Amino acid sequence: MMLSQLVSSTEEVAAASSRLAKIDALARLLTQADPGEIAPLVGLLLATPRQGRLGVGWRGIAALDVSHADASSLTIADVDDALERLAAASGSGSAAARSGTLLALAARATPAEWDFLTRAMLGELRTGALGGVLLDAIARASDRPPAVVRRAAMLSGDLGETALLALTGTEADLDAVGLAVGRPVLPMLAATAATPTEALEITGEASVEYKLDGARIQVHRHGDEVGVYTRSLADITHRVPELVEIVRALPARDLILDGETLSLDEDGGPRPFQETMSRFGADASRELALRPWFFDLLHVDGRDLIDEPLATRLAELDRVAGEWRMPGTVTADAATAEQVSRDALAAGHEGVVVKAIDSPYAAGRRGKSWVKVKPVLTYDLVVLGAEWGSGRRQGWLSNLHLGAHDPAGEFGDPGGFVMVGKTFKGLTDELLRWQTETFPSFETRRTANTVFLRPEIVVEIAIDGVQRSPRYPGGIALRFARVKAYRPDKTPADADTIQTLRALMRG
Repeated sequence: MMLSQLVSSTEEVAAASSRLAKIDALARLLTQADPGEIAPLVGLLLATPRQGRLGVGWRGIAALDVSHADASSLTIADVDDALERLAAASGSGSAAARSGTLLALAARATPAEWDFLTRAMLGELRTGALGGVLLDAIARASDRPPAVVRRAAMLSGDLGETALLALTGTEADLDAVGLAVGRPVLPMLAATAATPTEALEITGEASVEYKLDGARIQVHRHGDEVGVYTRSLADITHRVPELVEIVRALPARDLILDGETLSLDEDGGPRPFQETMSRFGADASRELALRPWFFDLLHVDGRDLIDEPLATRLAELDRVAGEWRMPGTVTADAATAEQVSRDALAAGHEGVVVKAIDSPYAAGRRGKSWVKVKPVLTYDLVVLGAEWGSGRRQGWLSNLHLGAHDPAGEFGDPGGFVMVGKTFKGLTDELLRWQTETFPSFETRRTANTVFLRPEIVVEIAIDGVQRSPRYPGGIALRFARVKAYRPDKTPADADTIQTLRALMRG
């Protein structure tokens, strides 16, 4: 398949306002691909190349001095081969090797193709070809039930491989996709409620568990082999040897555990989230020790549990995890749920998560079976820009422009971000210094006062609520917003939506 076909299809998808039209355009594209092109094609559509990290940044691409081709000649295979070389470059001379590969690729691409490739490599493609739309397109192109395709994608954690299986295999092949120890799956997500009582009204009888200000982990064990993965499915096993040793000592041979980890201070209280994340960003163990809390069990010794009710999974988790089990109580009583929340807060944690006791594990989905409750409203937003500070903050990038995710394109481009406010509160000198050093590498343009950024940096923001505002496209503005922490463990797709924030007006 020619790269020009992919570029034309993405332009068609971006221009379409109807979800069905987007699905049709993507389905037509997928049916034209050869089997070897399907996984690379899906990676480019999602701006997440199948090779993972390419070692390519905005500055390196912007520095290229090259004349582009007048006519299309690149195929999907050509692009995939080039990305393979970029990802494989390492050690002495790797910068020159990457630069040479980029130059050769750019010279063969037309201007439109190079614009597409640049955005795909940097993760900023905004076509409305989000995961949900692409899943439906895969189902349409393969004539497979959408629910079957969706489940296979969630359990495999790989949309490209799911597309290949759907388009070249049988429905039985898709049905056969299940949990595999050592292959991380997309984590189950939680909705939000204002109080434990309100959450319990949604779930019915539930396990009310502590909500930690930590980092989500998924741990796989097969014998003595242990793998630890982040919520984005990145492998961090080599960075967390203490977690590996804890899981190796558990009374089972095969396990898939879901949980959180954070570091504790000398008194046993939780350290700030940023200190926990400092371990995730390291290439080797540091002195700061992490402690796991496991709250779900997806597999044990040959038995898949994701379709079992939470009550069954917790019974097995109690047996396996022991002291590493997340504190919580199964109850249908609002007063009991409120007390668990007070206990969690007194221990220095964020609040609670209320989980319907009869619910299966819905990998990769956010529904009403899990409901998180935090007394301070916090939301994950994307930084769209930053203004230069004044006074004591002179010379530092300070006031943040904050955006909420708009997956359906209700207030702009599908999959884009809608500005909902600004804040400079909660920024320490250390964060100001980090912003000033880091933000320019995400810059798209600037004015005298503001540096505008690609929407890739996720920040957790605490607010007191929202108010109506004609100033922003979404019709709302944040009230008393302040920075709680940056979230390098989350992607822009994990950001809270403009619809979620607008719902606060009805609360």
